[in-house]
Amino acid sequence: MIGKLKGTVDEIDEDHIILDVHGVGYVAFCSARTLSKMTAGEAAILHIETYVREDQLKLFGFSTVLERDWFRLLQSVQGVGAKVALAILSTLTPSDLANAIALQDKVMVARAPGIGPKVAQRIVTELKNKAPAFSGEAAGTMGLKQELGEGVASSAVTDAVSALSNLGYSREQAANAVGAALRDAGEDADSAKLIRLGLKELAR
Repeated sequence: MIGKLKGTVDEIDEDHIILDVHGVGYVAFCSARTLSKMTAGEAAILHIETYVREDQLKLFGFSTVLERDWFRLLQSVQGVGAKVALAILSTLTPSDLANAIALQDKVMVARAPGIGPKVAQRIVTELKNKAPAFSGEAAGTMGLKQELGEGVASSAVTDAVSALSNLGYSREQAANAVGAALRDAGEDADSAKLIRLGLKELAR
């Protein structure tokens, strides 16, 4: 099994690169996000997921370990294969994906090409308890977002997020701002205070 490759980018194509490792060219299929970080002729490191089937051997490469871990996790959902997982990771960052799942935002997941509402629903439902471990930079507000997604957040938090959303901010932006406001104001803060502090956070 190949876990990581370090070499020089020999060629960049629509969905893969050829990485020259000591004279051997490895074809690695990548998400659009990883491809955008590659430059022909420059050194690169890819974290690899190796697929071995009866009739094929494929390498999937990612610029970060977290992206590779999400690639594996997504495929644990029925109806999500390698192609669909790559499409999702080409559209959403690992943090965006973790946020969408925590907030049960199937519309956000369905933004990826080839993802229908049924598959998006399965992803946010089946991965909701696993997403926090794969949330990366979004980890700080993951608990709050899960409470919002499950409808068990306090009325002050729910009202504050709703008010900020009505002002044109995305639900994720609103939840992040209210999460920061809660850290400053404490768990007993009312919605008016959370909205005020949340707006300050969003204005930064």
